[in-house]
Amino acid sequence: MGWYSYKPYVGAAQRKAKARREVAKREKKGETLLPVHVEGLNLGKTFWGQSWCRHIETLSTLASRLPRGKTYVRNESILDLQVRKGLITAMVMGTELYSIRVKITPLGNAQWQRIKRKTAGQIGSMVELLQGRLSDSVMQSVTGQSDGLFPKSGQIEMECSCEDSADLCNHLAAVLYGVGCRLDEEPELLFKLRGVDHRELLTEATKAAGTATVVGNRKVIAAGDLSAVFGIEFDAAEPAAEVDENGRADREPTGSTAGPE
Repeated sequence: MGWYSYKPYVGAAQRKAKARREVAKREKKGETLLPVHVEGLNLGKTFWGQSWCRHIETLSTLASRLPRGKTYVRNESILDLQVRKGLITAMVMGTELYSIRVKITPLGNAQWQRIKRKTAGQIGSMVELLQGRLSDSVMQSVTGQSDGLFPKSGQIEMECSCEDSADLCNHLAAVLYGVGCRLDEEPELLFKLRGVDHRELLTEATKAAGTATVVGNRKVIAAGDLSAVFGIEFDAAEPAAEVDENGRADREPTGSTAGPE
């Protein structure tokens, strides 16, 4: 192949301008695009974004071509990046506009069940989960290299419409980093990508925390469980109610309709 068969190099500034024109043109036609915007040089500013970026950098099959991808992301060359179950689709502006497809194997049920068991009773709220504000042991269970949510090399299949014959071209590298930037904004997309429901982690935590304990020959029911039983809200600071073996509570639940004293 002669030198004349290669497309001329397009600099970062020119590529960025072309990307903006392409976005404007497509949006004018009614297309809905989700570009990747980055402020500053750092990619991955939250726990989830940083964890994803660190993970892909540990995959030996990807590491050598990844650095150029950062430049594409910083120059806003990703016009569109969308995450679905098992699939990432994107458009990246290079010498011309390229289409990207990255297939991710859904998380196996057995592995997901292990993650849920390991984190049961340790997640206080969905906010804590999505902001990454949990104990190191919980986050390791969710993001661990061997058995966490992040895909392994063999679970990633990538396609780009460019002419680069390498397994990982600059445009694919950009998209992988772009996913990290997207997780900064919507960390729940990682669970969607792997085909699992992040809310199940909180459900498991609630089950573990709401289990009734036995004191002597009487059950002690947590306030959260009483709310479900009686259909009313309880103050979290209230002591648990005791019920006898027939299910009768020893004290009136707060908010009951008992008459005046």
